[in-house]
Amino acid sequence: MPREEVRVGILGFGIVGGGTYEVLRRNADSIARRVGVPVRVARIADIDWSRERDMDVPEELRSTDAAEVYAADDIDIVVETIGGVEPATKFVLAAIANGKSVVTSNKEMMAKRGAEILDAAAEAGVDVEFEGAVGGTIPIIRALKESLEANRIEEVTGILNGTTNYILTRMTDEGSDYAEVLADAQALGYAEADPTNDVEGIDAKYKIAILAAIAFGHRISYDDIFSEGITKITAADIDYATEMGYAIKLLATARRTGEQLDVRVHPALVPKQHPLAQVNGVFNAVWVVGDACDEVMLYGRGAGALPTGSAVAGDVLDCARNILSGTRSRVPCTCEGAALLMPMEDVATRNYVRMRVKDRPGVMGSIATIFGQESVSIESVVQRGGSENGLAEIVWIMHEGPERELHSALRAICELGIVDEVCSVLRVIG
Repeated sequence: MPREEVRVGILGFGIVGGGTYEVLRRNADSIARRVGVPVRVARIADIDWSRERDMDVPEELRSTDAAEVYAADDIDIVVETIGGVEPATKFVLAAIANGKSVVTSNKEMMAKRGAEILDAAAEAGVDVEFEGAVGGTIPIIRALKESLEANRIEEVTGILNGTTNYILTRMTDEGSDYAEVLADAQALGYAEADPTNDVEGIDAKYKIAILAAIAFGHRISYDDIFSEGITKITAADIDYATEMGYAIKLLATARRTGEQLDVRVHPALVPKQHPLAQVNGVFNAVWVVGDACDEVMLYGRGAGALPTGSAVAGDVLDCARNILSGTRSRVPCTCEGAALLMPMEDVATRNYVRMRVKDRPGVMGSIATIFGQESVSIESVVQRGGSENGLAEIVWIMHEGPERELHSALRAICELGIVDEVCSVLRVIG
């Protein structure tokens, strides 16, 4: 007997859960035409229905018991938008065990427990889709899995966190300091009251772990990824970068380096002519380099109820079509074992170094000598005049070289007694 509709249950009704419900509700007629039958939200579980929300949910859809979604006989697809590792993983695995297809926007869960979840889905013969976990409305996971699948991917680099990009954009446009802009971002709702996951690069780390696993076909240990946030970026760094033709962005990068993968998250100076340097405000972008496609960039809103809800709803439609046709999207996980990640000290990078030194003859020469002795090659130098406290500021741009050599040189330079402070060390791309 032909199926008359596909029924969806949502776990968690915060920003993303609400956005998903709204997209499926407002576009119900066109979705039914595209899928062939209505795709209807039949139940929503949330622990607190007393919270103020921007939309009304009919009483008959509401539940406070997750099991009424993941174990219900009349639910075909479970959408998980709770966030965090637990209890989200427990609920997702239970849904899979009950024969449900699963759609999730949970980046932390997929970065840390994704392999287990995908293996369980393969055994149960159901779909697990997670486009909304990375990049909001940007279809980067689908692009890597489908459109670019025939390529040997060499690099994936992205601006994957809208909060940090907003902060750095404001600092660049206004010359403001980090703390001032962060306070504004919190007041506007772009940053959480506790912004640690965003500003320390943790959110971007989850996302690049997912993208690297898809792009390179190896499971990525989240704990082995180097990450550094934007909390030490100052207005002075922004000023120097602008003067030298760069924009500072928080980048998440994964690339091939021989038999190893170089996967990291940190702020970097990006040449103004690079497309990623033009990505401002709360927008995200992902830059992909492949052997056949050459260079591709996808750009869009990286967060928010409707942008992320759009990505989640798109996955729901894919699952619905597969349920109707009795098929699956693909073998959920095609990774071949764990990736060998290159230690950060072995990674070859260009670097920007800003330091305050004693303003007297011979200082620059002494520092340059140490750099040379440690095999650190200087590309350019900018010096600004002394001040009344007897200090001058020097900015060095280094040619590419291993991080361990740069940090060895800086330790030796600090022992000379002529450096007041090494203020900033940032990577430079391009």
